[in-house]
Amino acid sequence: MKTNKIITLITGGNRGMGLALATKLATAGQTVIIGTRNLKSGQTAIAPLITAGLPIEAIQLDVTDPASVTQAAAFVTEKYGYLTTLINNAGAAFDFGMAPATVSQALLRKNFEVNYFGLIDVTQKFFPLLKQTARAKIINISSMMGSKTAALDPKTGVYQAVAAGYQSAKAAANMYTVQLAKQCQREQLAITVNAVDPGMVATEFGGATPKQAQALGAQTVDTGIARTFALATDFDNTETATFSNVDGPVAW
Repeated sequence: MKTNKIITLITGGNRGMGLALATKLATAGQTVIIGTRNLKSGQTAIAPLITAGLPIEAIQLDVTDPASVTQAAAFVTEKYGYLTTLINNAGAAFDFGMAPATVSQALLRKNFEVNYFGLIDVTQKFFPLLKQTARAKIINISSMMGSKTAALDPKTGVYQAVAAGYQSAKAAANMYTVQLAKQCQREQLAITVNAVDPGMVATEFGGATPKQAQALGAQTVDTGIARTFALATDFDNTETATFSNVDGPVAW
């Protein structure tokens, strides 16, 4: 099996940072697969990129639907036989501003289904494909919102943030990142596992419009994807179990 072609899968790739990252990686020569809950929406999003000749395609992949994840993994297995890079970008927040003492269990679980259990399901089902290439990467899009250090530091923007469900799910995903990276090291697998904090970005994340997010100080999408793009294109970088953003390491 020839695995010299870089095959990258990005979950939640039909809009926002996911689509911007997919576009940039495809432009850089990687074959990009975007996972999207609604296949038609994903195909519409990437139609101009395909017309421009970029190596990109969309597959139906809902991280909260195990059957969908299984089918997506089977598709990539059948078509490519391996995966070079998995970028767990899909994420959502459902409890911004809600008091921890009263936020509903349903919303807490909803945060975990997308940001934690969904991420793990995708990772586990695509892990065999990552093992089929000489060097592979798992990049989990996390958030400084999940940093307990930042949440306790009045000097950070996270200190005033209240989203217990979302923040807890991201903190849990950070620990999964660390533990999976350590497993890969123990088993001497050529797979790095890292978390990236894109920062607050002017997208539709959290229900705000890009304009509203920008008014609150959100940075551009290009800035938000910069660290992930750097990691996804640097195959000489063998660092693992890191949490970083464009400014450097982020405290766990």
